[in-house]
Amino acid sequence: MSDFVNAAIAACQEIAALLEEGDSSLYLLHEEGAGGDISNGVDLKAEAICFNRLSPYGSVFSEESGWMSPESSINIILDPIDGSDNFISRLPYYGISIARVTEGNTTEALVCNLANGDIFVRTQNEYYTTTLRASSQKHEITINRSAKIGLFEKAPEHPDLVRKLMEKKLKFRSPGALALSLAYAPYVKYVLFLGTMRPYDIQAGLYLSEHLYVFNDDRYILMCADKELFEQIRSIVEKEYF
Repeated sequence: MSDFVNAAIAACQEIAALLEEGDSSLYLLHEEGAGGDISNGVDLKAEAICFNRLSPYGSVFSEESGWMSPESSINIILDPIDGSDNFISRLPYYGISIARVTEGNTTEALVCNLANGDIFVRTQNEYYTTTLRASSQKHEITINRSAKIGLFEKAPEHPDLVRKLMEKKLKFRSPGALALSLAYAPYVKYVLFLGTMRPYDIQAGLYLSEHLYVFNDDRYILMCADKELFEQIRSIVEKEYF
């Protein structure tokens, strides 16, 4: 395990401990962040922890503050709390997205689900899952061929596409944390997202699940382990929606 991955996991563990304390300041609203959303106390506190842990390994670009140090040849793309609205609403689907980018190429990435402790890690040499409580134990990530649902992020914004997917009996959920959903892509039938492509939302997740069938442009992201299903959904999106 690299020093960077160790530091990223340590940041996740520190943030998880902070959330367990449940201080009321975590729920306070602040100003609009660099990503365009209103920052909560939890976003800013998690960002500070991540910057402290990760800044020795590259320049940090965060959803909340933008560039926290000057851009360089090694940059860290950070969403300190992906799904912060879920956290505020006590819906257990929120976490942290961290990607290390060297000379324009992602070389290490981690996504942590703070609600259940799942951690997904990919480096140039490894791809595995671990947990907050037993981070020294690595487990192989295998494709779930029994999956019954996909994940369609921002589904309520696309009612016509929702209808077309339901007509084809392509069930889905829309849990509201894109980075997490991209990381969980091997476990579900598909992941679909239409909307603004922000690096802190997608950089880590795209790298983590790059072994799947993936389409990614400025309009939408589609991930699927099954080629036939991938082509079916892409056809629906391309030919019937756009």
